[in-house]
Amino acid sequence: MGIGLLFPGQASQFPGMGKELHDAYPVAREVFREASEALGFSLADLCFRGSEEDLRRTENTQPSIFTVSVAAYRVLAEEAGIRPLCAAGHSLGEYSALVAAGALSLKDAVLLLRSRGKYMQEAVPLGEGAMAAVIGLSPETVAAVCREAGREGVVEPANYNGGGQIVISGSAAAVAAACEAAKSAGAKMVMPLPVSAPFHCSLMEPAALRLAPELRAAKAGMFAFPVVANVTAEAYPQGEGVAETLLRQIVSPVRWEEGVRRMRAMGVTSFLEVGPGKVLSGLVRRIERDLPVAAFCAPADLSAVRGLAGRSFSLYGR
Repeated sequence: MGIGLLFPGQASQFPGMGKELHDAYPVAREVFREASEALGFSLADLCFRGSEEDLRRTENTQPSIFTVSVAAYRVLAEEAGIRPLCAAGHSLGEYSALVAAGALSLKDAVLLLRSRGKYMQEAVPLGEGAMAAVIGLSPETVAAVCREAGREGVVEPANYNGGGQIVISGSAAAVAAACEAAKSAGAKMVMPLPVSAPFHCSLMEPAALRLAPELRAAKAGMFAFPVVANVTAEAYPQGEGVAETLLRQIVSPVRWEEGVRRMRAMGVTSFLEVGPGKVLSGLVRRIERDLPVAAFCAPADLSAVRGLAGRSFSLYGR
């Protein structure tokens, strides 16, 4: 059975995330210790005792979700022997996938995500950018809607999430105009998203430029298993292009539906979401409805993992 791992992105965070794993497993505590040491502050305090507002700050959100996700993966890998066929991550989740595969170190990735979150937040003044989910229109129609609204400013497709859901991103005025145009074009639903910046569009170019030196300085390792990139919906070449692909990801749409289908074509027969929340599990159920999917972020989730993997594991807190 080929298991494909999925690592979540922004908006999956919640206060207290990862605490049960941290308390139960030494390997999870070590991930929190290493990430906190790299950043110079306690991620355990932020994740377990931080407020929703604290966790919504992009420069906090990204390293926090990453740390919980990597901790969850290492519990599965080191305590349960999970060996995936391949992996993918949604936006910042791609960093989690790359660390799981050995292509980036934990220290490099958490430092990069702290900078990435800060630079993305600062690329567009608060209130001047926006994102919205458009449901029920084809990619071609959404692209046409964005072109029509482009007279008001930048607006572009940002996430091709699957199941008829496409997220658009750009300047607030242009996104508002695109939302009206999408309704006129027959969208089933148009929903503004409560985000602090317009991610995955060309307005993020300043963030990419600032992050470039740090990304290019990070050493890329060999992949223990393939990671499907958001930008290409294809697996990274072995040992090549990690920094440049992650830079392109900042300003490019997340091709999530294509990536999930690519994983199936690679031989995946079940999906396991690793980290906080179940957003990606819901998306996968819309894309590949006949394949089983489960999520793991706490010891209580183990029964679902057992059922997914079709084997027994011994996972006990120590």
